[in-house]
Amino acid sequence: MIWKIRGRDHDLSRRGWIMGVLNVTPDSFSDGGAFAAPDAAVRHGLQMVSNGAEVLDIGGESTRPGASPVSADEEMSRVLPAIKGLRAAGGDFLISIDTSKAVVAEAALAEGADIVNDVTGLRGDGRMSDVVARSGAGVVIMHMQGTPMTMQSSPQYGDVVAEVGDFFRQAISRAVSYGIDPMNIAIDPGIGFGKTHEHNRVLLRGLSAFAAAGRPLLLGLSRKSFLGWLAGSSRLEDRFWPGVALTGFCRERGARIFRVHDVQPHREALRTTEAMLGDA
Repeated sequence: MIWKIRGRDHDLSRRGWIMGVLNVTPDSFSDGGAFAAPDAAVRHGLQMVSNGAEVLDIGGESTRPGASPVSADEEMSRVLPAIKGLRAAGGDFLISIDTSKAVVAEAALAEGADIVNDVTGLRGDGRMSDVVARSGAGVVIMHMQGTPMTMQSSPQYGDVVAEVGDFFRQAISRAVSYGIDPMNIAIDPGIGFGKTHEHNRVLLRGLSAFAAAGRPLLLGLSRKSFLGWLAGSSRLEDRFWPGVALTGFCRERGARIFRVHDVQPHREALRTTEAMLGDA
């Protein structure tokens, strides 16, 4: 399972990756803007790398349910200083820019980002596919029904696994037609993005169905309300252990990249699962 990023092949067939979440927004649902200042963002990012993150995913616009969009200028003013600071610090880690705006992705890639993580699946900005194709960046194509503002109003599916699978096949084909190397693509079913809790549960149980796409599978479960639903609790702190447990479960079902806030425990769950699978 190769993910090609900026001309370099990364083999994820036996050893998965942890992607550390670095929100530089003032309104993040999970950390309340604790890392909005560039120096705090850089310190936290480097700590996540020290704890075992292979990738840092930097986002300057909240995509929580009901979130309002921000301007490209505002988004760049948040993410670019963090990317510059992290690159100036050195280190062998990758940087992902979490954005649906081509101009933001282009600026972030110019400052040293390696991956574009687009929650719209390359559908939100007509220039995004061209930016990715020209840069050779890795790209994460995520499935979302609706927009962050509307996605949880009343999501509906006949067969959520089949429909998300169809989306991936069409999205990958469309990306390739725009000149994106298929080896540069990873896919994300978008847990919590236009899905009910039951849809999320069915998707996770059916993850192996997405192996047919032949691309690395990324999951972003960390701290989401779905985990509280599984635990029978509305408290944010009670989402931690269900998330760690699902890292092991989903690795066994074929996921390779785990986007998380708490790097070390998820890394330990991932490596333990791989040791049991014989993949370590």
